[in-house]
Amino acid sequence: MASHPELAEEGAIKIVVIKTTGDKILSQPLADIGGKGLFTKEIDEALINGDIDIAVHSMKDVPTYLPEKTILPCNLPREDVRDAFISLSASSLAELPAGSVIGTASLRRKSQILYRYPSLKVEDNFRGNVQTRLRKLNEGVVQATLLALAGLRRLSMTENVTSVLPIDEMLPAVAQGAIGIACRSNDEKMANYLASLNYEETRLAVTCERAFLETLDGSCRTPIAGYASKDEDGNCIFKGLVASPDGTRVLETSRKGPYAFEDMVMMGKDAGKELLSRAGPGFFDF
Repeated sequence: MASHPELAEEGAIKIVVIKTTGDKILSQPLADIGGKGLFTKEIDEALINGDIDIAVHSMKDVPTYLPEKTILPCNLPREDVRDAFISLSASSLAELPAGSVIGTASLRRKSQILYRYPSLKVEDNFRGNVQTRLRKLNEGVVQATLLALAGLRRLSMTENVTSVLPIDEMLPAVAQGAIGIACRSNDEKMANYLASLNYEETRLAVTCERAFLETLDGSCRTPIAGYASKDEDGNCIFKGLVASPDGTRVLETSRKGPYAFEDMVMMGKDAGKELLSRAGPGFFDF
């Protein structure tokens, strides 16, 4: 609205809230109800059908391939990518007594927790919105949980955060903390509006991470983490990780190169290929 006065007029913008499959089915693990696209399918359909003109996604939920006739040219400035530790009884994962139960629906979080703290237990069908998960924590169903700090900040619920996990201890999900906006590929008017919102540094980082994920062909059943950032010299630093769900094997790699589109796509793909070859056949067959 600030960049395009015509959008500031009354009724020029209408927000449509769409409930997706991933929001509705909370009784089963994500991997069991289809994995990819669960939080985007209904929104994509509304976009393709012309019911909406732009689609706003959490990039963490967007599959590495986009539906036909859509493009995703815009990313907003990225929120904090780290994970938050929430507990009523301990100030960090290291402080939790052996046998403590941590609730998380994320295999990425589960595998990294068990890799570092094999004496802990993970309740891995721990789903629902933030309020639901915090209620289960308060009821003692679990002793701790991990949530994306970005989501808690956007919901103004950071008062629940016990501590923030450093990236070295918990590598984030690919595209964590990034918002993406899609439109139809033939809609120049919307593409023009979105160009004024795009934050290129975030778009390039997300592109690098998604190239890594696509090379690994990651599903909800595969613990994968990846993070691209800009160092003080303006270079891209990429860190990637794959793990076995039980946390017994964790393979990590990193890359450094120019903060530019083609270089960053290449870095992501190259890191993915390296981990695929190191993992060997059977690593992802769970």
